[in-house]
Amino acid sequence: MEEAKWYVVHTFSGYENTVKEDLENTIKNRSLQNLIQEVVIPLEEVTEVLEDGRKKVSQRKIFPAYVLVKMVMNNDTWYIVRNTRGVTGFVGPGSEAVPLSEDEMEKLQTFMGGGITAPVPFQAGDFVTVTNGPWEGTSGRIQSVQAAEKTLTIFADVFGKQTPVELDFKDVKKV
Repeated sequence: MEEAKWYVVHTFSGYENTVKEDLENTIKNRSLQNLIQEVVIPLEEVTEVLEDGRKKVSQRKIFPAYVLVKMVMNNDTWYIVRNTRGVTGFVGPGSEAVPLSEDEMEKLQTFMGGGITAPVPFQAGDFVTVTNGPWEGTSGRIQSVQAAEKTLTIFADVFGKQTPVELDFKDVKKV
């Protein structure tokens, strides 16, 4: 079977989430997970400082009106994606879909913090043990996860008080 490649799909403005959801439903309903493997809206985390001084973290679309699709290109998959509500076409000359090169994908992944193919291995509520560093051997429940920074926060017992400790993903393991 041919290898799946990343393609850029152009959508109507504001339809990125609808296209992603509709494609994922079609993939699930028709059992196409081996042909259309991933649908991604490239996002970046943005921190805004509000008038009262509080910080608000939100996500912003890096490329409005575009969705990335990792798929094996054939007539059926092209037809499914192309005829999804909100899709105007693939990026490429004419109606030809041109995959992103490995170099383009590496640059995009770097820009996005590697968030395209690497799922976040932890979530709030998971119980972890620290495997490296000054907190080695400490265990705790994850309070928050900062996916872009690849860090998480647990509460550790410091002099009898529960103190928040920020750790790198690589320094902890799930229990």
